[in-house]
Amino acid sequence: MLYSKIEGSGKPLLILHGFLGMSDNWKTLGTQFVADAFQVHLLDLRNHGRSFHSDEFSYEIMVEDVYNYCQTNGLQSIDIIGHSMGGKVAMLLATSYPNLVDKLLVADIGPKFYAPHHQDILAGLNAVDFSVKPSRNEVEEIMKNYIPDFGTRQFLMKSLFWQEPGQLAFRFNLDVFNEKIDEIGKALASGFIFEKPTLFIRGGNSNYILDSDFDGIKKHFPNSTLATIPDVGHWLHAENPTMFYELASAFLK
Repeated sequence: MLYSKIEGSGKPLLILHGFLGMSDNWKTLGTQFVADAFQVHLLDLRNHGRSFHSDEFSYEIMVEDVYNYCQTNGLQSIDIIGHSMGGKVAMLLATSYPNLVDKLLVADIGPKFYAPHHQDILAGLNAVDFSVKPSRNEVEEIMKNYIPDFGTRQFLMKSLFWQEPGQLAFRFNLDVFNEKIDEIGKALASGFIFEKPTLFIRGGNSNYILDSDFDGIKKHFPNSTLATIPDVGHWLHAENPTMFYELASAFLK
């Protein structure tokens, strides 16, 4: 079963993090949605955060994880937010189980194919040798050689934890990501359609959703709209949480 943090009461709202992220990334926004009378479920997807590690890793199997989570928790009618990889999971869930999902919000990802582009990040993560018991500062110094962007490093450092006294580790399953990185960019297959209200929110400085992508989005999500948060990149919910919350709350309510 997936790890989750559940807060509040009301309509169930599931929030799915992106690749190499975890539920904690959405803690502050989750609290705001609780105030909007949602029962918020912050999930860690498989091989991430506090959820189980597995050699199996694909969008199809992550969707089954989320669907089984809903069945186990008696969730029959949900709204869902997904960022990046979590947005792909949310899209496939909504198109596979349209009776389960009422409203779909996708943050800075489209249904199209994305070429592999995490090579530098994976190189930086793989350069860390935990057998020599590095400190947190030493881990960041190693990653800095591959990942110059401070914000990206801080995002990755959130998955660093003390496995035992003196021994750090990453919470995510790096070995499986190295092997199955091509899964992350896979497109939503043609014929998968969700006709209920859908909102795509993109970052104005991000290239994940281009103007030219919207015709393709409409083929899968005919009842969709697109909003842009200016002057933010791919981590739009972290860079401008106020505007993200305003757009999301207006859509969900």
